[in-house]
Amino acid sequence: MKRASLVLTLALAAAFSTEAATAQTLKTVKDRGMLSCGVSQGLPGFSSPDDKGNWTGLDVDVCRAIAAAIFNDGTKVKFVPLSAKDRFTALQSGEIDVLSRNTTWTLSRDTSLGANFTGVTYYDGQGFLVKKSLKVNSALELNSASVCVQTGTTTEQNLADYFKGNNMKYEVIAFSTADETVKAYESGRCDVFTSDVSQLYAERLKLSNPADHAVLPEVISKEPLGPMVRHGDDQWFDVVKWTLYAMVDAEELGVTQKNVDEMAKSDKPELKRAFGTDGNLGEQLGLTKDWVSRIVKAVGNYGESFDRNVGAGSKLAIARGLNQLWNKGGIQYAPPIR
Repeated sequence: MKRASLVLTLALAAAFSTEAATAQTLKTVKDRGMLSCGVSQGLPGFSSPDDKGNWTGLDVDVCRAIAAAIFNDGTKVKFVPLSAKDRFTALQSGEIDVLSRNTTWTLSRDTSLGANFTGVTYYDGQGFLVKKSLKVNSALELNSASVCVQTGTTTEQNLADYFKGNNMKYEVIAFSTADETVKAYESGRCDVFTSDVSQLYAERLKLSNPADHAVLPEVISKEPLGPMVRHGDDQWFDVVKWTLYAMVDAEELGVTQKNVDEMAKSDKPELKRAFGTDGNLGEQLGLTKDWVSRIVKAVGNYGESFDRNVGAGSKLAIARGLNQLWNKGGIQYAPPIR
């Protein structure tokens, strides 16, 4: 029994030692004084810089929320623009602390890249953009079409599955960046541009005459988009995950940028837990008691961020749809802060 106890003790010590050795990202970020966040090379609504280099978007807000939770300052973020091809390598190598770049959560990515998805920022699906002059009203009318796609994404496999499943022929014309893909489509090198529906709306804004192009009604895949972190650091995984959850829960609780200070005075149990006046949930994450207040003050709740960047208050004007809260007809849902 003594030998067994010794073996168990050594095993537990090794486990805790490994955990201590790997749980370093939060400390590294704090010591650096800046969060390094991987984003797209420019996708309106999700992550896009203006002419002065100021980044905005739904994915950008997630990064600013993390920075706010840690530093009480949502501007302490270095945004690293990455192609679809290079995004995972940047995360694996430690060049970035978190990847928040319209990236689809799939089994293969969750198991083969040494990384974890932390939640769903946007429930999306793949669709098709066509010129209205083609007079095509359905993706089922695209037999023998040439299709522009971006390499290093899930779209190529989805495209193959859809056309094969409907006994249609097609020609793939692939490009390494989104800009190249869109330019090729606009110049007439292909009949169709396929990507996530949200990206189609965003890229359509870049065309010289957006009104001449239409997104077809078919959605041919599930594309849950969310942030990623490296394997091996559960504390950092929790910080990123619960930052997103805090944004969603804040919307459900009715906490906004305008009323956050007033709501923090509430005696309601769920609000007292969220704002740190009851318990030490923030400290359990390695943050402060007011972590939720910091997040909401910096970027608003999830609904505010959605509306501002991709929804009714943006040029994209995408309906909430599946991204509406679970109690309002959508499937956006976060575990409770308790």
